Amino acid sequence: MEAEKWGRRIRAFRKLKGYTQEGFAKQLGVSVSVLGEIERGNRLPSEDFIAEVVENLNLTREELMPIEKTK
Repeated sequence: MEAEKWGRRIRAFRKLKGYTQEGFAKQLGVSVSVLGEIERGNRLPSEDFIAEVVENLNLTREELMPIEKTK
């Protein structure tokens, strides 16, 4: 569940900033398949990966962090 939330946020911000999956993966230094697994929620991103994403998308970690829904 946590991986899905991170993946959706990363994909949304990547698209918002105009990056293709291939171009963004290259910029991050990972394979397209790794980025795809993260964006689909099949793989939890590491802290280092998240740091690279926020740096490359010019975001803060708080902006990228999944929003917790309260009940």
